[in-house]
Amino acid sequence: MKTRFNKGIIVLLAGLGVNLMLGTLYAWGVISAALMNRGWSATATQIPYMVACAMFAFSMVPGGKLQDKFGPKRIIMGSAVLAGIGLTLSGMLLTPLTLTITFGVIFGIAMGTGYSAPTPAAVKWFHPSKRGVVSGIVVSGFGLAPVYVGPLTTSLIANHGIETTFFVLGSAFFIGIMALSQLIKNPPEGYLPPQPLETETIKVKPSFSTTATKEFESGEMMKTKQFRMIWSMFACGTFAGLLIIGQLSNIGFEQSGITNGFILAAIYAVFNAFGRVQWGIISDRIGRNKSLLAMFILQVLAYVLLPFATTPAVLMLGVSTVGFTFGGMLTVFPAITGDYFGMKNFGVNYGFVITAWGIGGVFGPLVGGLIRDFTGGYAYSYLISGLLSLVGVFLALKVTAPAPEKSMEPATLK
Repeated sequence: MKTRFNKGIIVLLAGLGVNLMLGTLYAWGVISAALMNRGWSATATQIPYMVACAMFAFSMVPGGKLQDKFGPKRIIMGSAVLAGIGLTLSGMLLTPLTLTITFGVIFGIAMGTGYSAPTPAAVKWFHPSKRGVVSGIVVSGFGLAPVYVGPLTTSLIANHGIETTFFVLGSAFFIGIMALSQLIKNPPEGYLPPQPLETETIKVKPSFSTTATKEFESGEMMKTKQFRMIWSMFACGTFAGLLIIGQLSNIGFEQSGITNGFILAAIYAVFNAFGRVQWGIISDRIGRNKSLLAMFILQVLAYVLLPFATTPAVLMLGVSTVGFTFGGMLTVFPAITGDYFGMKNFGVNYGFVITAWGIGGVFGPLVGGLIRDFTGGYAYSYLISGLLSLVGVFLALKVTAPAPEKSMEPATLK
């Protein structure tokens, strides 16, 4: 049992490492600012980013299917190849159209397929009561990536230009992701994860069920009202967050005079990563629904605050709150998917759930860029984000787990 548990730890840490490299997406604000200095409009800088968000989300469906069928290792190796190609070509073909294809499409697919594999593999090694915190640790790498990618990208751009920056990132991520993929695999068939120690169970025993009533196929899942509500919540939260995340460097300078574009991106990244782990722990204890409700309420408060954040300290407070809650969603939504619909088809099922992230990823940055170009500011972006978060509050109050199969039979017979 001890050996298997240690293998789970290795898978967990390797998955964290993969996401640390794929999380370049959240450092886009630094790249966006560099492109605007070259004369690109705010809208133009957001198009490759929004396409990458969409491809990231929608490629998780085939990525999840392939992961469920072939295991995580091969899928992550393919992600390493695509990441290297996409970023290298981005440095060679630096126009709005070509960057949309190389970074948006190719690197976006690399992110989606690579992101789809480590979490399902890691959670299978651990007891269901640890599902939230395990998911949080694995995906925290994606949120934490800007802490090192941001200053690295800033330094590379300043000293060598944006073209060389893409070459360096492409080479490094290809090597790193390929190496870590060799450590990530599913547990053997029939494996039973270690039970928590009795003392731990007393401390962290959840007040809700983490075991699905049945193992849902994707088609069955998508027919349920729970799927529609979870998907809608995810879309609202993602749209609200990505409306401003891709422009953090510009927001910092234009709204409160922060000249170092990396500062806000770093603050956001730290709280994003912290939120992924912390909300995993919280949701394991109080339940996914209550956690989602708390996150959306905090988001509403943050978006009410942000229009008045004309000093660095207040702006940092608002951005840290958005990062903390936005990161938490990337932990709680996969956990609630496993809780409600089972782990057998988790890879592809969560792939369909996270298409909501893709919708938000397409329209959030696009709307944010258009608002900035047409109004010269971000007030309407904050208003839209706040209203979407209010919708999330309402949905979090309404969503409940699917009823046990026996309870559903009479309704089926009617």
